[in-house]
Amino acid sequence: METSGAGGRCPVQEQRARWERKRTCTARELLQSERRYQEQLGLVATYFVGILRAKGTLRAAERHALFGPWELIYGASQDLLPYLEGGHWGQGLESFCPHLELYTQFAANAEKSRTTLQEQLKKNKRFRRFVQLQEGRPEFGSLRLQDLLPLPLQRLQQYENLVVALAENTVPSSPDHQQLTRAARLISETAQRVHSIGQRQRNDQHLQRIQALLSGRQAKGLTSGRWFLRQGWLLVVPPRGEPRPRMFFLFSDVLLMAKPRPPLHLLQSGTFACRALYPMAQCQLHRVFGHSGGSCGGLLSLSFPHEKLLLMCTDQEELLRWHHSLTLAISQKN
Repeated sequence: METSGAGGRCPVQEQRARWERKRTCTARELLQSERRYQEQLGLVATYFVGILRAKGTLRAAERHALFGPWELIYGASQDLLPYLEGGHWGQGLESFCPHLELYTQFAANAEKSRTTLQEQLKKNKRFRRFVQLQEGRPEFGSLRLQDLLPLPLQRLQQYENLVVALAENTVPSSPDHQQLTRAARLISETAQRVHSIGQRQRNDQHLQRIQALLSGRQAKGLTSGRWFLRQGWLLVVPPRGEPRPRMFFLFSDVLLMAKPRPPLHLLQSGTFACRALYPMAQCQLHRVFGHSGGSCGGLLSLSFPHEKLLLMCTDQEELLRWHHSLTLAISQKN
C-alpha cells in the first residue's frame, strides 16, 4: 500500500521528491562551479602557460615544473562541461574519470611547483615582471598566480563532494545511477591518493626544516625516512637540581631530545645539538600529573629500558597535546 490514507502522502514518494530536490540542487552547483573552474583554468592556460611558451621566458623544464599537466586538466574540463550543460551527468562524469590520473600527477608535482615559483620570482627578473603584468589584468581581479596554482587540487575535493552527493540522491532505477556511482567511487579513490601525497609532501617539509635546525656530526641523517608528529619545549626534571629546558622532536618511531647551541656560537648559533634518541617501541607512558581543567600544567613520565624521563610542561593544554602525540607514537609501534 503506497498511501497512508485519503489525502495522505506516500512516504516513498516524499523520499523520492527529497532526493530529486537534492539532486537538482547538487547538479546545478556542479554545473555552475565547473563553468567558473574552467574559466580560471583558461586564464592561467592563456595568459601564463601559453604566453610563457611563446616568449620563452621560462625553459620547457621550468615551465613544466611550475604548471605540471595544467593544459591537459583544462582540456578535460572543456570535454566535461558540454555533458553537464546537456544534463548528461552520468555519461559526462564517466568519460571524465580516465583524466583523474592528471590530478594525481598534479598533486605529485605540487611541492616542486611551489618551490619553482618562489625560485623564479626571486632570481628571474623577466619572469617576475611578467607575472606582475599578467596579475594586473582585469580578468584576474585580485587573484595572484600563487592563489590559482592550487586550483585543480581544490576542485578535486569539490568533485568528490558533489559527485558523491549526486550519486547518493539519484534513484537506483535512474539510467545514469550506475555511471554516477562508479564515477563517485573513482573520484573518491583519487582524492584519497592525492591526500596521501599531500601528507607525504608536508612531512618532507617538516623533516627538511628539522634537519636544518640540528647541527653536529650526530645530527646527520637523523630525520631521514621518519614521520614527524610534534615538536616543542619541555622541561626535563632531573633526580636532583632544577628542571632544564630542552627541545623535543617527536617522530613516529623515536623521540629526539636536543639542546640549543649557545647564541654566541660562531657557526652554529640558532641550531640544536642532539642529546638523546629514545625509541618509541620501548616506551611506556605511565601517567599524566595535572587536571584537565587546570591551567598550571603537569608532568609526563616516560620509561625506557635503561632510563626514565620525567618531563614538565607549564601549559596544561600543551601537556595534553604532547600526551596524545606520545600515545599515538607508542600505539603505532606496538
